[in-house]
Amino acid sequence: MATMSDKTKQNLYKAFVGEAKAHHRLLAFARKAEDEGYDQVAKLFRAVAAAEGIHAERHLRLMGDAVIRSTEENLEYSFEQETTVNQVYYPKFIQEAEAEGEAAVAVTFKDARDVEERHAELYKHALGAMLRDEMHDYHVCQVCGYVAEMRAPESCPVCGAKRDHFRAVL
Repeated sequence: MATMSDKTKQNLYKAFVGEAKAHHRLLAFARKAEDEGYDQVAKLFRAVAAAEGIHAERHLRLMGDAVIRSTEENLEYSFEQETTVNQVYYPKFIQEAEAEGEAAVAVTFKDARDVEERHAELYKHALGAMLRDEMHDYHVCQVCGYVAEMRAPESCPVCGAKRDHFRAVL
């Protein structure tokens, strides 16, 4: 992106964010359509979500070294991002949700904060494991997003979901 104008860089980033959001929103729409028995519509939402994911990936690749660096730098950056979100943003979100009486929202913010803290730990572990050329399996809680190393726990330490709510990442 070094030779791109600032305006084009900004537009590329905005396009990436928009496509990434659309990808996830459409996947949620597909789940809702399935829940309501509209399998064909769900399939359409998943197909368009896949296309939006391709658009986001293409935009991200064009941003190149401005966003994607060496694996070590990407791990360090990801650690910093997770730490900031966990220590700065979510505490404020939690406080505001509680002040407005939005208990359910506060719970999801608390779960996300705790999971973000875990993500930061995993990035730190990964830096060391990368240097030692170690391999680990990961399992993601489908309720709150907690990531377990090696094997899924009996229950999620953040939300309490049972082991069968974890999905292995291949």
